[in-house]
Amino acid sequence: MPGENYSENERTWAALAHASTLLNLAAPGAGGIIASLIIYLSYKERSTWVAFHALQAALFQLLQLVAVIIIVGGSWVIGFIFSFVTIGFGALIAVPIMIITFFLGAVILLAGMIYGIYGAFQVNQRKDFIYFWAGKWAAQIMKPV
Repeated sequence: MPGENYSENERTWAALAHASTLLNLAAPGAGGIIASLIIYLSYKERSTWVAFHALQAALFQLLQLVAVIIIVGGSWVIGFIFSFVTIGFGALIAVPIMIITFFLGAVILLAGMIYGIYGAFQVNQRKDFIYFWAGKWAAQIMKPV
C-alpha cells in the first residue's frame, strides 16, 4: 500500500500521525498516543491508509511506553527492595543500576521519536512505512472481519 496513489491531504495526515511522537515531549507517555488515536478515529471511515498509519503509530508508541515502564520501573522497584532488604547497603549497587536504566529508558524514547520522524518523512515522500513492532499488529486490527 505505497503512498503514491494517495492525496496530499492523506499523506499529510499519515505523516502527522507518525510525527505525533513529538507530542510525547510535551505530554510524556500520552500526547503522541492520543493524537495518533484521534487521527485513526477520524480517518478509519474515510481513508484506511491514513487510519493504518495512525493506528500503527499509536501502537508503536504504546509498546514503547510499556517497554520503558517495565525496564525502568522494574529496575527501580527491584532496586528499592534490594536496598531495603540489605538495610541500605544494597543502594551502593542498586542506585547506579537505577540511574543507568533511567537513561536507557530516555534513549529508548528518543530512538522511538527519531523512528517516528523517519516514518513521517517516508510517508510524506510517497513511500510506505511499517513499524517493526506494531505494523503487523495494526494490519491485523485493520483487517475486515
